Amino acid sequence: MAALIFDFDGTLADTQRGILATAQEVLRRMGYAPADEQALAATIGLPLKENFTRGAGLSDEEADRAVAIYREIFEKVAIPVITCFPGVEEVLSTLAERGVPMAVASSRGQHSLEGLMQHLGLDRYIPLQHVFGVETAARHKPAPDMVYVIMGKLGVKPEETLVVGDTTFDIEMGKAAGCYTCGVSYGNQSADQLAGASPNYLLDDLRKLL
Repeated sequence: MAALIFDFDGTLADTQRGILATAQEVLRRMGYAPADEQALAATIGLPLKENFTRGAGLSDEEADRAVAIYREIFEKVAIPVITCFPGVEEVLSTLAERGVPMAVASSRGQHSLEGLMQHLGLDRYIPLQHVFGVETAARHKPAPDMVYVIMGKLGVKPEETLVVGDTTFDIEMGKAAGCYTCGVSYGNQSADQLAGASPNYLLDDLRKLL
């Protein structure tokens, strides 16, 4: 592969606990009962608003309000419990040493994504100019638009690009762009769920990517 495109949440960073805690705190502040954790977790990987419309059943208007509160409290509630998954730094540092171009394609907002990359020290391996948040393209995952933008920036073709992610949204995005795909089953979706999207590769540990 000439280039690798990684998802962030659930692939590089273990953010589920922080995301769920922040979302439940938002609902509490808005006067709602806690949402079903599985329903919320199933929407991780999609734009934040859909976490509240699809995961918590809020209306569009209420979800917009929830997103605003979420962004206001995220750093305080979530960042202290966010870590890298085992082997992530080893893999990224090895690939960087080999000179393999890497990028991040995330449904997270650009400002938050760059902040977390710096907080975790991953910007040492993937420069922030190769880190792309939800604002990158008009259509979000599983549409291929973000991958098209990234391939254009890196100067690579679909048939030499590998998209790595922990959800079917990532796999469908990569396949729609004509890339090879690799699912990782330690994140937000199970191996069986990922297999349903027919990735080229399916790993239970990112270190196996090497």
